[in-house]
Amino acid sequence: MTTELPFVLDVGFDHFYGLEILEISGDLARGRVPVGNAIKQPAGLVHGGIYAAIAESLATNATAVHVYAEGNTAMGLSNQTSFLRPITAGTVHALARPRHRGRTTWVWEVEITDDDGRLCVLTRVTVAVRPRPA
Repeated sequence: MTTELPFVLDVGFDHFYGLEILEISGDLARGRVPVGNAIKQPAGLVHGGIYAAIAESLATNATAVHVYAEGNTAMGLSNQTSFLRPITAGTVHALARPRHRGRTTWVWEVEITDDDGRLCVLTRVTVAVRPRPA
């Protein structure tokens, strides 16, 4: 189930590397990225920056979905990503859940798995909630 948004999600860098947002709300966000040569490092592994980008995009956009009606916007404040297992083919799957929903910051944990459901990356993203520009 996707919430109707007053802004477009499939533009910019996320569109470039192929992020598909499957579900997004203030309670959960899910997305996936097909693995291709464009997102791999020279050793053949998905580049760590892709994992960090997926996590930040899901967390920031899901926060924005929740706070937009209150006149606010959301932007990444910090991103801590731990790489546990490489992904070299198939699809990168991501599931984001909020751990803290405050007035000015939200904290999300994002689990990234491979096609076999193995945990490959853990990310914690802190998102700043600020008044939306006029």
